[in-house]
Amino acid sequence: MTLMTPPPLDQEDDEMLVPHSDFAATDGPHSMEVAPAEATNAVDAHTVDDPLSARFTWTIENFSRLNTKKLYSEIFYVGGYKWRVLIFPKGNNVDHLSMYLDVADSATLPYGWSRYAQFSLAVINQIHNKFTMKKETQHQFNARESDWGFTSFMPLNELYEPSRGYMVNDTIIVEADVAVRRVIDYWSHDSKKETGYVGLKNQGATCYMNSLLQTLYHIPYFRKAVYHMPTTENDMPTGSIPLALQSLFYKLQYSDTSVATKELTKSFGWDTYDSFMQHDVQELNRVLCEKLEDKMKGTVVEGTIQQLFEGHHMNYIECINVDYKSTRKESFYDLQLDVKGCRDVYASFDKYVEVERLEGDNKYHAEQHGLQDAKKGVLFIDFPPVLQLQLKRFEYDFMRDTMVKINDRYEFPLQLDLDRENGKYLSPDADRRVRNLYTLHSVLVHSGGVHGGHYYAYIRPTLSDQWFKFDDERVTKEDMKRALEEQYGGEEELPQTNPGFNNSPFKFTKYSNAYMLVYIRESDKEKIICNVDEKDIAEHLRIRLKREQEEKEQKRKEKAEAHLYTIIKVARDEDLLEQIGRDIYFDLVDHDKVRSFRIQKQMPFNLFKEEVAKEFGIPVQFQRYWLWAKRQNHTYRPNRPLTSQEESQSVGQLREVSNKANNAELKLFLEVELGQDLRPIPPPIKSKEEILLFFKLYDPLKEELRYVGRLFVKANGKPMEVLMKLNEMAGFSSDKEIELFEEIKFEPNVMCEHIDKKVTFRASQLEDGDIICFQQPPQVKSTEQCRYLDVPSFLEYVHNRQVVRFRSLEKPKEDEFCLELSKLHNYDDVVERVAHHLGLDDPSKIRLTSHNCYSQQPKPQPIKYRGVDRLSDMLVHYNQTTDILYYEVLDIPLPELQCLKTLKVAFHHTVKDEVIIHTIRLPKQSTVGDVINDLKTKVELSHLDAELRLLEVFYHKIYKIFPLSEKIENINDQYWTLRAEEVPEEEKNLGPHDRLIHVYHFMKDTAQNQVQVQNFGEPFFLVIHEGETLAEVKVRIQKKLQVPDEEFSKWKFAFLSLGRPEYLQDSDIVSTRFQRRDVYGAWEQYLGLEHSDNAPKRSYAANQNRHTFEKPVRIYN
Repeated sequence: MTLMTPPPLDQEDDEMLVPHSDFAATDGPHSMEVAPAEATNAVDAHTVDDPLSARFTWTIENFSRLNTKKLYSEIFYVGGYKWRVLIFPKGNNVDHLSMYLDVADSATLPYGWSRYAQFSLAVINQIHNKFTMKKETQHQFNARESDWGFTSFMPLNELYEPSRGYMVNDTIIVEADVAVRRVIDYWSHDSKKETGYVGLKNQGATCYMNSLLQTLYHIPYFRKAVYHMPTTENDMPTGSIPLALQSLFYKLQYSDTSVATKELTKSFGWDTYDSFMQHDVQELNRVLCEKLEDKMKGTVVEGTIQQLFEGHHMNYIECINVDYKSTRKESFYDLQLDVKGCRDVYASFDKYVEVERLEGDNKYHAEQHGLQDAKKGVLFIDFPPVLQLQLKRFEYDFMRDTMVKINDRYEFPLQLDLDRENGKYLSPDADRRVRNLYTLHSVLVHSGGVHGGHYYAYIRPTLSDQWFKFDDERVTKEDMKRALEEQYGGEEELPQTNPGFNNSPFKFTKYSNAYMLVYIRESDKEKIICNVDEKDIAEHLRIRLKREQEEKEQKRKEKAEAHLYTIIKVARDEDLLEQIGRDIYFDLVDHDKVRSFRIQKQMPFNLFKEEVAKEFGIPVQFQRYWLWAKRQNHTYRPNRPLTSQEESQSVGQLREVSNKANNAELKLFLEVELGQDLRPIPPPIKSKEEILLFFKLYDPLKEELRYVGRLFVKANGKPMEVLMKLNEMAGFSSDKEIELFEEIKFEPNVMCEHIDKKVTFRASQLEDGDIICFQQPPQVKSTEQCRYLDVPSFLEYVHNRQVVRFRSLEKPKEDEFCLELSKLHNYDDVVERVAHHLGLDDPSKIRLTSHNCYSQQPKPQPIKYRGVDRLSDMLVHYNQTTDILYYEVLDIPLPELQCLKTLKVAFHHTVKDEVIIHTIRLPKQSTVGDVINDLKTKVELSHLDAELRLLEVFYHKIYKIFPLSEKIENINDQYWTLRAEEVPEEEKNLGPHDRLIHVYHFMKDTAQNQVQVQNFGEPFFLVIHEGETLAEVKVRIQKKLQVPDEEFSKWKFAFLSLGRPEYLQDSDIVSTRFQRRDVYGAWEQYLGLEHSDNAPKRSYAANQNRHTFEKPVRIYN
């Protein structure tokens, strides 16, 4: 199959899929581990058939001794291009190996180069190849993104642990499979013109929502019902789901360009973070339909959701030997169909109605009849007109304790006959007059891995042969093969074409596959694919949306004509008076809040002055304009008045004079002088000896700074000559003593210096546009009455003040309280303020955790005691600043806790069938022996002299028995389980020929046509004696595990080495299989107990991290 180029990856596809910036967003929005999109189609993006592909293998020796931050492989050639692999052996600012594919000669390539490759990167497991860590993706490489890959490829502690098999003899093996494709332009595409339909804009991670909304929109009966939901002209779309959906559907129907979904998500009550979280299409579909169903109640369209999507099935249990049957009718809006183990939709329906036998230990308790053999199943009473099938592409893998995506091939027909084989899916109560023949309307596709990826939809809106692909903003025409067969999933094999490499073909899993199917019943087709036109849309909605369209068109026109216009921003004394001390404290004005004029560049400036005269009521002859200048210290001040020659120029010429940055704005200060009667007068002629100064007044008691005016002063004059005038401006008596300070700069630090009143302005280096802050000398010397006695200390406070939102670590989404702190506060200052607020006597029991701005969650590691110098350091995450901190109250002081090692140990009771997790806290220098002694005081032992041992268990295998002398400081309980148990008596008295072997539970899993062994349950040790047969060993195992005879008779027993089972007979001597001692890793040689996993599933947190949770879909309104 020829793969076509995909659109650029959505930014939600994978935080790990990034150019390798040295400060990569390691905890990024969504910390997703994903092998995203298998290349997908673009109609006008042509590719060359038979893409060149190759495999490159890189062996890195002395790996643990590498002391370089990053390491490049040698260059290899694929598709005529130079490539190399880039790794960060100690992680790219993360605790994972970071690995990328890099264009080796990017620096010397011509301007505008780009190339597209689909590739996988792998770290080979040298003990057992099936555990090789491999990730796939694709990327359009260019000058800006010349490398691409995975910042969090795999945890460093797994890579560096020799027993895991990735690093053997201090050597790792990296493998890269690269397939290069040549592409032509993707974006020159007008969806409306090409297809008659428009797309939806992606808000960041909303492609999952866009594909669903397009599917619902293209069910005309549903769209018509939405239009008929009552809304009023006073409703706001951001607060009303019906109005927001009406607005969205109207725009999809009548707009020429792609449509935004922000109004709709706001109506859901979502903040931006919700938009950047990838949710589940099925979940969103249910929640949205429930909301609409609720909003439709009591309206003309009440019941529409049920009429379209609701079907019913009957759950039944029927006894075999007595006349008893129990039934229960249930409704459904969608059906979840199994993908794993099913070749197509029919196989899934067969499985859905499969009869289960209830017998043996699983008999059914029938009323008045006691325990009975019975059969249990589901049959359908009726199917809905619109049948939504959710394909279970995601499943929980108990062995790996994580969700996995099922990419197996799974077929679905264009026509689906649910009456087949004499109505095998229908219950006796079903109405057989209804013909359940369905035709395929839409295919929702997920392209990517389990934690993220991209969603799009193939839809045929009128059920004709023409399909369309709705991929966010882009809509393209597609053929049936693309919409059906190419979304079945499975694998695709790419041929090797580069001699000199390992020429075995390599396979890419097709990560793009159908995830949801929508079928429409043939007999309801005319009703559902109905006509929807303007008369279905409320008049107030049409008026509102047309007005919006006109405003949008006006903005578009302004944008298109922007090069013909200049924006002039005019600041006046009134703006300074209003803003200083309220919105701003430093400099003079926020230019975004002053009056702005959009003026044609050709207009003479003198004509513009007439516009100002009309706007402000100030005649042209009384206006004088000053240009602003950005100074080297980053302050922005009026610099000089415009000359009469400049005022005779056009607005465009003037902007070029004033603004070397070449943006479209011209910033001016309008000076208006007032006479005695407060009416404008002509501005006085300004000599070179005169300086324009601006004045702010500070009141230490009120902690208030305000603007009081401006003055022209003589450069050779002295401040003491204008003190009376300043007192008058401040409203003080003329002889009041005042102190003067010059506000020099405020970034990165505040600089505000005392002015000597007896020295000339020139000698004090004052010039046009400078700011003088003045105040009365403080009457008090104590900071109790007055916190900031003078201007510099007040400005320092304002510059560094920081309101911090504190959240309890246990409720990381809710602000609990706010404190006003200073960015300069040290660690002790911050925890003291928090402790004081909480009424806690000992601040050292407060532990703080910083906020991750990308994931909007607490960082995994808390802040160490006095581990940062300043509050500002606590609030910075890479180049982002936050105002959130998390706190927790400890039971012991943090410095004390940091000297201790905390371990979570699962104690397995010998007699009782229970596991209790104990938290052990000991000094870091303690040993395993100390852990066991501490544990003995907390657990119930079978007898006083019982010995305990500590094991490392990982993926249901025992990897290590810890020696009593081992220091606990380096033991990691984050990724694997520490298990404590009593040492059985038989193990204490081992004979010379006895062997202690590993015994694990397992079952076989056929995935991707390969048989794999999956371990589960609790592993254990067993003593086997010389000459002991399997039959004898089985007796002891059954007794130890207390398995009933009937169940135990179904178990099989095998010797496993490196994952391959050799089944044993009862007469086999078990010890003969365990003679070899040269196997690397004893856990890879074990006695396997094959049976189904019937144990209740415990829900372990993934990796046992503190903050691994996914946010469920919620619509709040």
